[in-house]
Amino acid sequence: MSITSKSAVAKGDGTFIITQVTLSDPQEDEVLIKMKAAGLCHTDYDSLNWGKPLVMGHEGAGIVEKIGSAVKELKVGDQVILNWATPCMHCFQCQEGNQHICENNSPVVAGANGHTPGHAKLESSQWNGKSIERSFNLGTLSEYTLVKEAAVVKVDEPGLNFSAASIVSCGVMTGYGSVVNAAKLEAGSSAVVLGCGGVGLNVINACKISGAATIIAVDVNPTKLELARKFGATDTILADKEDIGLLAAAEEVKELLGGRGADYAFECTAIPALGAAPLAMVRNAGTAVQVSGIEEEISIDMRLFEWDKVYINPLYGKCRPQIDFPKIMKLYKKGELMLNQMITREYVLEDLQQAFDDMLAGKNAKGVIVFT
Repeated sequence: MSITSKSAVAKGDGTFIITQVTLSDPQEDEVLIKMKAAGLCHTDYDSLNWGKPLVMGHEGAGIVEKIGSAVKELKVGDQVILNWATPCMHCFQCQEGNQHICENNSPVVAGANGHTPGHAKLESSQWNGKSIERSFNLGTLSEYTLVKEAAVVKVDEPGLNFSAASIVSCGVMTGYGSVVNAAKLEAGSSAVVLGCGGVGLNVINACKISGAATIIAVDVNPTKLELARKFGATDTILADKEDIGLLAAAEEVKELLGGRGADYAFECTAIPALGAAPLAMVRNAGTAVQVSGIEEEISIDMRLFEWDKVYINPLYGKCRPQIDFPKIMKLYKKGELMLNQMITREYVLEDLQQAFDDMLAGKNAKGVIVFT
């Protein structure tokens, strides 16, 4: 039996349409989710120009509506968070514990944002009489979505705040995981965070939770620096837009830290020219983390690596969904992880263009689409 779902469909030419997509019942290992909330990030806007139609959205939370015959860990009515880095658990990387870079299912590693075996049966989602892909194998900007069981993490929490839960599966996980899983930040250490947008704020929050003694936030926007203090920054630096490579800001960091760089520095600006900037911020033998996923060619002065510095480029905070999402939700429930405070505004699906406009104008730390 098929159902129709009001969905945001990117047409591949820079535009989108709110339209109806027809969904078939789930196959053996698939789950039909009634979406309750979907977070927005710049990747969703980028997907407008991927040259093909697709159901938009790659982060969200909802309720299990139907399950396939082989689904064992879920039942109808379960509250869930969706995860785009769906592991197969059999490939080399999954066996190594690197579920976020699954060689078979990942839409980034295996499919270059295209269709992979981690996607529900392609023919089960139809638009204008043709099969349509789901962004990052999810397509959460839709009243309903059809996904693999491996893309779903159950949340046992009465009265779940779906808006808060919806943002876990991208920016929150990326920021939190970059600190906890990738950098393995040690309590009592010092950290610098470059860029205080949604991901940067989550990095700051995770540094505070991990026990960093000094957290220095760097941004060109004073409003964002004020918000950074609310999320745990102990010091702020208002950077100059003309400061090439943030080298002048790096000197300010050293002044705050007794003439030495920080133990850790996290780049969260997504500005290619700042890809090497965290190296300038850390001490000898410090760790620089490229959080924002810059995928462009840049030039690096190798002297920035002097001496014994480590530079890492983790994907998605090295996410292990069934382990990390429950930890994140426990920290949220304890009041330590500030998910509610991250959400600037909620929108309905019909207001998606306004949500994009606000995001691009820098008005929101995070915008969320909510469904009734």
